[in-house]
Amino acid sequence: MTIRPGIEPFVADAVGWRRDLHANPELMYDLPRTSQFVANLLRTFGCDEVVTSIGRTGVVGSIKGGVAGSGKVIGLRADMDALPIHEQTNLAYRSKIDGKMHACGHDGHTAMLLGAARYLAATRNFSGTLILIFQPAEEGGAGAKAMIDDGLMERFGIQEVYGLHNLPNLPVGAIAMRPGPIMAAADHFIIRIEGQGGHGAIPEMCRDPVLAGAAIVTALQSIVARAVRPIDSAVVSATRFQAGAAFNIIPQTAEIMGTTRSFTREVQDLIERRMEEIIRGTALSHGVTASLTYNRNYPSTINHPPQTAFAASVAKKLLGAENVETDAPPLLGAEDFSFMLQSRPGAYIFLGNGDSAGLHHPAYDFNDDALPIGMSYWTELAESALRA
Repeated sequence: MTIRPGIEPFVADAVGWRRDLHANPELMYDLPRTSQFVANLLRTFGCDEVVTSIGRTGVVGSIKGGVAGSGKVIGLRADMDALPIHEQTNLAYRSKIDGKMHACGHDGHTAMLLGAARYLAATRNFSGTLILIFQPAEEGGAGAKAMIDDGLMERFGIQEVYGLHNLPNLPVGAIAMRPGPIMAAADHFIIRIEGQGGHGAIPEMCRDPVLAGAAIVTALQSIVARAVRPIDSAVVSATRFQAGAAFNIIPQTAEIMGTTRSFTREVQDLIERRMEEIIRGTALSHGVTASLTYNRNYPSTINHPPQTAFAASVAKKLLGAENVETDAPPLLGAEDFSFMLQSRPGAYIFLGNGDSAGLHHPAYDFNDDALPIGMSYWTELAESALRA
Protein backbone atom coordinates (compact mmCIF):
# COMPACT_ATOMS: atom_id res chain seq x y z
CA MET A 1 0.00 0.00 0.00
CA THR A 2 1.33 3.46 -0.87
CA ILE A 3 -1.70 5.72 -0.40
CA ARG A 4 -3.81 5.22 2.67
CA PRO A 5 -7.57 4.81 2.32
CA GLY A 6 -9.27 8.14 2.96
CA ILE A 7 -6.35 10.25 1.73
CA GLU A 8 -7.25 10.22 -1.96
CA PRO A 9 -10.19 12.71 -1.68
CA PHE A 10 -7.82 15.32 -0.23
CA VAL A 11 -5.02 15.01 -2.79
CA ALA A 12 -6.41 17.37 -5.44
CA ASP A 13 -6.82 20.14 -2.88
CA ALA A 14 -3.27 19.52 -1.60
CA VAL A 15 -1.95 19.88 -5.15
CA GLY A 16 -3.83 23.17 -5.42
CA TRP A 17 -2.38 24.44 -2.14
CA ARG A 18 1.11 23.42 -3.21
CA ARG A 19 0.89 25.22 -6.52
CA ASP A 20 -0.59 28.32 -4.91
CA LEU A 21 2.33 28.42 -2.46
CA HIS A 22 4.77 27.84 -5.32
CA ALA A 23 3.35 30.81 -7.24
CA ASN A 24 3.54 33.09 -4.19
CA PRO A 25 6.89 32.43 -2.50
CA GLU A 26 8.08 34.32 0.56
CA LEU A 27 11.51 34.36 2.17
CA MET A 28 12.94 33.68 5.62
CA TYR A 29 10.73 35.19 8.35
CA ASP A 30 8.84 37.47 5.95
CA LEU A 31 5.91 35.09 5.47
CA PRO A 32 2.68 37.09 6.00
CA ARG A 33 0.74 35.46 3.19
CA THR A 34 2.08 31.95 3.73
CA SER A 35 1.50 31.99 7.49
CA GLN A 36 -2.03 33.30 7.07
CA PHE A 37 -2.72 30.74 4.35
CA VAL A 38 -1.63 27.90 6.66
CA ALA A 39 -3.40 29.21 9.75
CA ASN A 40 -6.68 29.76 7.91
CA LEU A 41 -6.67 26.22 6.54
CA LEU A 42 -5.88 24.71 9.95
CA ARG A 43 -8.84 26.59 11.43
CA THR A 44 -11.05 25.40 8.57
CA PHE A 45 -10.00 21.81 9.28
CA GLY A 46 -11.20 22.16 12.89
CA CYS A 47 -7.87 22.00 14.72
CA ASP A 48 -8.35 22.38 18.46
CA GLU A 49 -5.86 25.23 18.63
CA VAL A 50 -4.10 27.35 16.03
CA VAL A 51 -1.36 29.69 17.22
CA THR A 52 0.53 32.14 15.03
CA SER A 53 3.71 34.17 15.55
CA ILE A 54 5.69 31.36 17.20
CA GLY A 55 9.28 32.10 16.22
CA ARG A 56 8.09 35.35 14.63
CA THR A 57 6.03 33.90 11.76
CA GLY A 58 5.69 30.22 12.60
CA VAL A 59 2.27 28.56 12.87
CA VAL A 60 1.35 25.73 15.23
CA GLY A 61 -1.83 23.69 15.19
CA SER A 62 -2.94 20.98 17.59
CA ILE A 63 -5.33 18.07 17.12
CA LYS A 64 -6.50 16.00 20.06
CA GLY A 65 -7.15 12.34 19.39
CA GLY A 66 -10.59 10.88 19.68
CA VAL A 67 -9.42 7.68 21.37
CA ALA A 68 -8.93 7.61 25.13
CA GLY A 69 -5.86 6.17 26.78
CA SER A 70 -2.72 8.14 25.96
CA GLY A 71 -1.28 11.46 27.00
CA LYS A 72 1.53 11.28 24.46
CA VAL A 73 2.29 14.36 22.35
CA ILE A 74 4.27 14.30 19.12
CA GLY A 75 5.18 17.07 16.68
CA LEU A 76 5.37 16.93 12.89
CA ARG A 77 7.29 19.74 11.20
CA ALA A 78 7.09 21.35 7.75
CA ASP A 79 9.16 24.33 6.58
CA MET A 80 7.45 27.19 4.70
CA ASP A 81 10.10 29.58 3.31
CA ALA A 82 11.37 29.89 -0.25
CA LEU A 83 14.76 30.90 -1.69
CA PRO A 84 16.13 34.05 -3.38
CA ILE A 85 16.44 32.35 -6.77
CA HIS A 86 15.15 33.38 -10.21
CA GLU A 87 12.91 30.55 -11.35
CA GLN A 88 13.72 29.04 -14.74
CA THR A 89 10.68 26.94 -15.55
CA ASN A 90 7.66 27.32 -17.82
CA LEU A 91 5.20 26.03 -15.25
CA ALA A 92 1.69 27.44 -15.27
CA TYR A 93 2.13 28.08 -11.55
CA ARG A 94 5.70 29.44 -11.73
CA SER A 95 6.68 32.12 -9.23
CA LYS A 96 4.91 35.44 -9.63
CA ILE A 97 7.73 37.21 -7.81
CA ASP A 98 10.96 37.61 -9.71
CA GLY A 99 13.93 36.56 -7.61
CA LYS A 100 11.92 34.41 -5.20
CA MET A 101 11.28 30.72 -5.75
CA HIS A 102 10.30 27.53 -3.96
CA ALA A 103 13.45 25.74 -5.14
CA CYS A 104 13.71 23.35 -2.19
CA GLY A 105 10.21 21.91 -2.04
CA HIS A 106 8.98 23.65 1.09
CA ASP A 107 5.75 24.32 -0.78
CA GLY A 108 5.33 20.54 -1.02
CA HIS A 109 6.30 19.95 2.60
CA THR A 110 3.71 22.48 3.76
CA ALA A 111 0.98 21.10 1.48
CA MET A 112 1.51 17.46 2.51
CA LEU A 113 1.39 18.30 6.22
CA LEU A 114 -1.74 20.36 5.62
CA GLY A 115 -3.30 17.40 3.78
CA ALA A 116 -2.43 15.06 6.63
CA ALA A 117 -3.80 17.57 9.15
CA ARG A 118 -7.10 17.73 7.28
CA TYR A 119 -7.47 13.96 7.35
CA LEU A 120 -6.39 13.58 10.99
CA ALA A 121 -8.63 16.41 12.21
CA ALA A 122 -11.58 14.74 10.51
CA THR A 123 -10.89 11.18 11.69
CA ARG A 124 -9.05 11.58 15.03
CA ASN A 125 -8.36 7.87 15.09
CA PHE A 126 -5.58 8.19 17.63
CA SER A 127 -4.94 8.86 21.29
CA GLY A 128 -2.96 11.77 22.69
CA THR A 129 -2.19 15.02 20.88
CA LEU A 130 -0.67 15.80 17.50
CA ILE A 131 1.19 19.11 17.10
CA LEU A 132 1.57 20.49 13.57
CA ILE A 133 4.63 22.73 13.26
CA PHE A 134 4.89 25.08 10.27
CA GLN A 135 8.28 26.71 10.49
CA PRO A 136 9.75 29.86 8.93
CA ALA A 137 13.34 30.59 7.90
CA GLU A 138 14.83 27.14 7.43
CA GLU A 139 16.97 28.51 4.62
CA GLY A 140 19.70 30.06 6.73
CA GLY A 141 17.58 31.87 9.32
CA ALA A 142 17.41 29.15 12.00
CA GLY A 143 13.64 29.35 12.21
CA ALA A 144 13.54 26.07 14.13
CA LYS A 145 15.70 27.60 16.86
CA ALA A 146 13.53 30.71 16.90
CA MET A 147 10.43 28.58 17.49
CA ILE A 148 12.18 26.60 20.23
CA ASP A 149 13.39 29.81 21.87
CA ASP A 150 9.77 30.99 21.76
CA GLY A 151 8.77 28.01 23.90
CA LEU A 152 7.52 25.62 21.19
CA MET A 153 8.39 22.37 22.94
CA GLU A 154 7.31 23.35 26.45
CA ARG A 155 4.19 25.30 25.50
CA PHE A 156 2.73 22.42 23.49
CA GLY A 157 4.20 19.61 25.58
CA ILE A 158 5.97 17.97 22.63
CA GLN A 159 7.69 14.71 23.58
CA GLU A 160 8.93 13.55 20.16
CA VAL A 161 9.37 15.41 16.88
CA TYR A 162 9.63 14.29 13.25
CA GLY A 163 10.65 16.14 10.09
CA LEU A 164 10.50 15.19 6.43
CA HIS A 165 12.25 16.55 3.32
CA ASN A 166 11.96 15.62 -0.32
CA LEU A 167 15.03 14.23 -2.07
CA PRO A 168 15.55 14.44 -5.86
CA ASN A 169 16.68 11.22 -7.57
CA LEU A 170 15.16 9.10 -4.80
CA PRO A 171 12.18 7.43 -6.53
CA VAL A 172 8.67 8.60 -5.76
CA GLY A 173 7.25 6.05 -3.34
CA ALA A 174 10.60 5.54 -1.61
CA ILE A 175 11.76 6.77 1.80
CA ALA A 176 15.29 6.95 3.21
CA MET A 177 16.70 7.60 6.68
CA ARG A 178 19.44 6.53 9.05
CA PRO A 179 20.06 6.59 12.81
CA GLY A 180 22.74 9.01 13.98
CA PRO A 181 24.09 11.87 11.83
CA ILE A 182 22.05 12.30 8.66
CA MET A 183 22.99 15.88 7.72
CA ALA A 184 26.07 17.92 8.50
CA ALA A 185 26.83 20.87 10.70
CA ALA A 186 27.21 24.01 8.58
CA ASP A 187 29.73 26.63 9.72
CA HIS A 188 30.69 29.86 7.97
CA PHE A 189 34.05 31.62 8.05
CA ILE A 190 35.54 34.97 7.06
CA ILE A 191 39.30 35.49 6.77
CA ARG A 192 40.50 39.08 6.64
CA ILE A 193 44.07 39.75 5.49
CA GLU A 194 45.90 43.05 5.96
CA GLY A 195 49.01 43.60 3.87
CA GLN A 196 50.79 46.61 2.44
CA GLY A 197 49.51 47.81 -0.88
CA GLY A 198 51.41 49.48 -3.66
CA HIS A 199 52.31 49.45 -7.33
CA GLY A 200 52.04 46.11 -9.09
CA ALA A 201 55.39 46.71 -10.73
CA ILE A 202 57.19 47.13 -7.39
CA PRO A 203 56.11 44.03 -5.41
CA GLU A 204 59.22 44.13 -3.21
CA MET A 205 57.85 47.29 -1.60
CA CYS A 206 54.55 45.59 -0.77
CA ARG A 207 53.17 42.80 1.37
CA ASP A 208 50.76 41.11 -1.00
CA PRO A 209 47.49 39.95 0.64
CA VAL A 210 46.42 38.21 -2.59
CA LEU A 211 49.46 35.94 -2.57
CA ALA A 212 49.00 35.27 1.14
CA GLY A 213 45.30 34.58 0.62
CA ALA A 214 45.99 32.16 -2.22
CA ALA A 215 48.44 30.29 0.02
CA ILE A 216 45.86 30.18 2.80
CA VAL A 217 43.14 28.81 0.48
CA THR A 218 45.49 26.08 -0.72
CA ALA A 219 46.72 25.22 2.77
CA LEU A 220 43.16 24.94 4.14
CA GLN A 221 42.65 21.89 1.94
CA SER A 222 45.22 20.04 4.02
CA ILE A 223 42.77 19.98 6.94
CA VAL A 224 40.47 17.38 5.37
CA ALA A 225 43.32 15.64 3.52
CA ARG A 226 45.70 15.32 6.46
CA ALA A 227 44.09 16.30 9.79
CA VAL A 228 40.64 14.67 9.61
CA ARG A 229 40.52 10.87 9.84
CA PRO A 230 39.66 9.36 6.45
CA ILE A 231 36.63 7.62 7.96
CA ASP A 232 35.23 10.98 9.12
CA SER A 233 33.55 13.11 6.46
CA ALA A 234 34.29 16.83 6.31
CA VAL A 235 34.41 19.70 3.83
CA VAL A 236 36.34 22.98 3.89
CA SER A 237 35.35 25.22 0.97
CA ALA A 238 36.58 28.75 0.29
CA THR A 239 33.79 30.12 -1.87
CA ARG A 240 34.58 33.83 -2.21
CA PHE A 241 37.88 35.71 -2.53
CA GLN A 242 37.71 39.48 -2.82
CA ALA A 243 40.71 41.78 -3.27
CA GLY A 244 41.90 44.66 -5.40
CA ALA A 245 40.32 47.08 -7.83
CA ALA A 246 42.85 47.59 -10.64
CA PHE A 247 45.28 45.54 -12.76
CA ASN A 248 48.36 47.47 -11.62
CA ILE A 249 47.72 47.85 -7.89
CA ILE A 250 48.65 45.35 -5.22
CA PRO A 251 45.78 45.81 -2.75
CA GLN A 252 46.05 46.55 0.93
CA THR A 253 43.49 43.96 2.02
CA ALA A 254 41.84 40.73 0.97
CA GLU A 255 38.85 38.82 2.29
CA ILE A 256 38.05 35.14 1.95
CA MET A 257 34.70 33.58 2.82
CA GLY A 258 33.53 30.01 2.86
CA THR A 259 31.86 27.15 4.63
CA THR A 260 32.85 24.00 6.49
CA ARG A 261 30.79 20.85 7.01
CA SER A 262 31.19 18.11 9.59
CA PHE A 263 29.16 15.50 11.44
CA THR A 264 30.70 15.48 14.94
CA ARG A 265 31.67 18.12 17.47
CA GLU A 266 35.20 16.67 17.58
CA VAL A 267 35.75 17.19 13.86
CA GLN A 268 34.10 20.60 14.02
CA ASP A 269 36.51 21.66 16.80
CA LEU A 270 39.46 20.25 14.87
CA ILE A 271 38.59 22.19 11.73
CA GLU A 272 38.27 25.49 13.56
CA ARG A 273 41.54 24.96 15.47
CA ARG A 274 43.53 23.98 12.38
CA MET A 275 42.12 26.92 10.41
CA GLU A 276 43.37 29.28 13.12
CA GLU A 277 46.82 27.68 13.05
CA ILE A 278 47.12 27.64 9.25
CA ILE A 279 45.94 31.24 8.86
CA ARG A 280 48.25 32.52 11.58
CA GLY A 281 51.28 30.63 10.30
CA THR A 282 50.73 31.43 6.62
CA ALA A 283 50.16 35.11 7.34
CA LEU A 284 53.40 35.25 9.34
CA SER A 285 55.38 33.63 6.53
CA HIS A 286 54.07 36.26 4.07
CA GLY A 287 54.59 39.25 6.32
CA VAL A 288 50.89 40.09 6.58
CA THR A 289 48.35 39.92 9.37
CA ALA A 290 45.18 37.84 9.18
CA SER A 291 42.17 37.14 11.37
CA LEU A 292 39.52 34.41 11.32
CA THR A 293 35.86 34.86 12.17
CA TYR A 294 34.34 31.40 12.53
CA ASN A 295 30.57 31.13 13.01
CA ARG A 296 28.87 27.89 13.97
CA ASN A 297 25.54 27.99 12.19
CA TYR A 298 23.40 24.81 12.08
CA PRO A 299 24.56 21.82 14.13
CA SER A 300 24.63 18.33 12.69
CA THR A 301 21.20 16.73 12.28
CA ILE A 302 21.40 13.60 14.43
CA ASN A 303 18.53 11.11 14.39
CA HIS A 304 17.70 9.30 17.62
CA PRO A 305 17.92 5.52 17.04
CA PRO A 306 14.63 4.45 18.71
CA GLN A 307 12.56 7.08 16.91
CA THR A 308 14.35 6.37 13.62
CA ALA A 309 13.60 2.66 13.94
CA PHE A 310 9.97 3.51 14.61
CA ALA A 311 9.80 5.89 11.61
CA ALA A 312 11.33 3.16 9.43
CA SER A 313 8.80 0.58 10.61
CA VAL A 314 5.97 2.94 9.65
CA ALA A 315 7.49 3.48 6.21
CA LYS A 316 7.90 -0.26 5.63
CA LYS A 317 4.30 -0.91 6.61
CA LEU A 318 3.11 1.77 4.21
CA LEU A 319 5.47 1.31 1.26
CA GLY A 320 7.01 -2.14 1.65
CA ALA A 321 10.48 -2.87 2.99
CA GLU A 322 11.97 -2.85 -0.51
CA ASN A 323 11.15 0.87 -0.81
CA VAL A 324 12.68 1.94 2.50
CA GLU A 325 16.39 2.61 3.00
CA THR A 326 17.30 2.51 6.69
CA ASP A 327 21.04 3.14 6.33
CA ALA A 328 21.06 5.96 3.82
CA PRO A 329 24.37 7.79 3.39
CA PRO A 330 24.46 11.07 5.32
CA LEU A 331 24.40 14.29 3.32
CA LEU A 332 26.77 17.21 3.77
CA GLY A 333 23.95 19.69 3.38
CA ALA A 334 22.61 21.23 6.59
CA GLU A 335 19.17 21.49 8.16
CA ASP A 336 17.92 23.50 11.13
CA PHE A 337 15.67 20.63 12.19
CA SER A 338 18.89 19.73 13.99
CA PHE A 339 17.88 22.19 16.71
CA MET A 340 14.59 20.36 17.22
CA LEU A 341 16.42 17.02 17.50
CA GLN A 342 18.71 18.57 20.10
CA SER A 343 15.62 19.59 22.05
CA ARG A 344 13.53 16.42 21.71
CA PRO A 345 14.04 12.85 20.45
CA GLY A 346 12.89 12.22 16.92
CA ALA A 347 13.91 11.55 13.35
CA TYR A 348 14.48 13.31 10.05
CA ILE A 349 13.28 11.46 6.95
CA PHE A 350 13.84 11.77 3.18
CA LEU A 351 10.92 11.33 0.77
CA GLY A 352 11.55 10.53 -2.89
CA ASN A 353 10.97 13.35 -5.38
CA GLY A 354 11.84 11.27 -8.43
CA ASP A 355 13.89 12.41 -11.41
CA SER A 356 13.89 16.16 -10.85
CA ALA A 357 16.36 19.02 -10.90
CA GLY A 358 18.38 19.27 -7.72
CA LEU A 359 17.45 21.22 -4.63
CA HIS A 360 18.19 24.95 -4.91
CA HIS A 361 18.33 24.70 -8.71
CA PRO A 362 16.32 27.30 -10.70
CA ALA A 363 14.59 24.52 -12.67
CA TYR A 364 13.58 22.50 -9.58
CA ASP A 365 9.93 21.67 -8.90
CA PHE A 366 8.39 19.56 -6.17
CA ASN A 367 6.83 16.42 -7.63
CA ASP A 368 3.08 16.44 -6.98
CA ASP A 369 3.05 12.66 -7.24
CA ALA A 370 4.92 12.63 -3.92
CA LEU A 371 2.16 14.55 -2.11
CA PRO A 372 -0.17 11.58 -1.43
CA ILE A 373 2.84 9.51 -0.33
CA GLY A 374 3.87 12.16 2.17
CA MET A 375 0.30 12.71 3.36
CA SER A 376 -0.15 8.97 3.85
CA TYR A 377 3.15 8.66 5.67
CA TRP A 378 2.38 11.47 8.11
CA THR A 379 -1.06 10.06 8.90
CA GLU A 380 0.32 6.54 9.36
CA LEU A 381 3.12 7.81 11.58
CA ALA A 382 0.79 9.95 13.70
CA GLU A 383 -1.75 7.19 14.25
CA SER A 384 1.00 4.65 15.00
CA ALA A 385 2.89 6.91 17.42
CA LEU A 386 -0.32 7.91 19.19
CA ARG A 387 -1.94 4.50 19.35
CA ALA A 388 -3.77 3.99 22.64
